[in-house]
Amino acid sequence: MKLTKEEQQMFNGEMGEAAQQSMEILVALGKIYGAEKMVEISSAQISGVSYKTIGQAGLEYLDDLARKGARVKIPTFLNPAGMDVEQWEEMRIPKDFAKKQLEVLDAYGKMGIMKTCTCTPYFIGIRPKKGEHVAWAESSAVAFCNSVLGARTNREGGPSALAGAICGVTPEYGLHKDENRVAKLLVTVKCELKTVADFGALGSYVGKMAKTNYPAFEGIKSNKEEHLKVLGASMAATGSVPLFFIKGVTPEWNIADDAQRIEITEKELKATRAEIDSKLKPNLVTIGCPHASLDEIGQIAEMVSKKKPTCEFWVCTARKTKEDAIKKGYEKPILAAGGRIVADTCMVVCPLEQMGYQITGTNSGKAAAYLPNLCKQRVAFGDAEDILYR
Repeated sequence: MKLTKEEQQMFNGEMGEAAQQSMEILVALGKIYGAEKMVEISSAQISGVSYKTIGQAGLEYLDDLARKGARVKIPTFLNPAGMDVEQWEEMRIPKDFAKKQLEVLDAYGKMGIMKTCTCTPYFIGIRPKKGEHVAWAESSAVAFCNSVLGARTNREGGPSALAGAICGVTPEYGLHKDENRVAKLLVTVKCELKTVADFGALGSYVGKMAKTNYPAFEGIKSNKEEHLKVLGASMAATGSVPLFFIKGVTPEWNIADDAQRIEITEKELKATRAEIDSKLKPNLVTIGCPHASLDEIGQIAEMVSKKKPTCEFWVCTARKTKEDAIKKGYEKPILAAGGRIVADTCMVVCPLEQMGYQITGTNSGKAAAYLPNLCKQRVAFGDAEDILYR
């Protein structure tokens, strides 16, 4: 790889052990994927934040980097942690888990990383422009960043995103290059998509069909970011899809001449929804995967103020969005209805199985894909109006 003078100095250890270790990771990745050089990045998003997913080995790795003087060079923020740092006791998070989770966040903080803990940074003002290079790790954020914003990032692992944050660069390969941003699956949608769960089910179906190909959609009319984030998140969970196009909606539209073509009708949509849903009554409903926007919180607040749900429920969101929701008066009706606005975390990385939950309701295709394996949950899938009142 061709390194700049500064990059070579980091690689040689002239800027400290942490920078050297990080540049070695980036160079190794670049060689694996055939990158010729590095590209400067404007921000980084780190996954591997929940103690549930990284464990003691991950915590020790972060502590070691911090002790070596690791400091990020660019704005860097975190994926959801395993708990709400301000109300973990009320959520019944085990104390030993909470202690370790706080140590993880402390290690990141020592490196100069913002403790945002959200999978939807674009809802709190972190929105790279079209063509801008970043290094983001959370799968749904990567899909939104590439597809809806038109910025450029590969689906980084936690260590590679952190290495990029420390060095300020990432290898130029994959989705950082024009020639690779091409759809090879054209999906014609011939059914009406009305709800978040509809977009989640569509994403679940297409993700399995696409696998590692990038899909392009015709026939989707909605440009609501709340719908697009769920679509991308579901495809990323079931098919590792980091980029998609929607005709007339996304800033890019680039389809290969030999792209495979499929149609989605009401039949496929209904079958997918039925396949995901256990039909069981949930003992916890979780809304906000990816994290809920302010508008989504407002919609839930209005709904539960009219009729109290039949089970406990969480609305998962970013800390800043929760603060905005409180100012809007959304928290009071949610609390009165037996729910809570949960910041910093989500149902997928929270230790639900240690907290007594067995059946979790969601309107997210991503959560429906991950909850059975990561949290040992049975899934009640459907529109919010359905799962809150089963």
